[in-house]
Amino acid sequence: MASISRKKREKAVLEKSFDRIYTKFKLHFYQAVFSRFQTREASLTAVETFCMEIIRALEEPTVNEFASFVNISSPNAAYKVNSLIRKGYLEKVQSPSDRREYHLRPTQKFHDYYNLSSSYIQEVMDRVRERFTPEEVAQMDRVLDIVGRELMTEINLK
Repeated sequence: MASISRKKREKAVLEKSFDRIYTKFKLHFYQAVFSRFQTREASLTAVETFCMEIIRALEEPTVNEFASFVNISSPNAAYKVNSLIRKGYLEKVQSPSDRREYHLRPTQKFHDYYNLSSSYIQEVMDRVRERFTPEEVAQMDRVLDIVGRELMTEINLK
């Protein structure tokens, strides 16, 4: 009986630790996005920001692949994509293998905007490397790699 209780506590601790880290990364990104609204530099809506993050993560999807991933109609996806193209955050690039197909590629303007998040990831990872031994960092990398590739099979990335 004590063993079951201990396992539940361990499970709750692991989930709280992961949730705390995930939440801090999200909140840091949201802080940075909102600070851009204060200085009037941001021209993406919240939904457009999510769309761009998805397109970036899918690594140059087609409009149909993007629509399918977010479970919206192709015309709705095309509308969102065209808005992002007009704002300069996205471009359509013709596929070299199938000239009828176009892939969505984030522009430098988006990468500059997105660096709000990725620079913080780099900063935290630098702190990890300073705080932990190379062996611990390698173990952390191994665990995260397994979680990302093998335990999160609902989301397939290239």
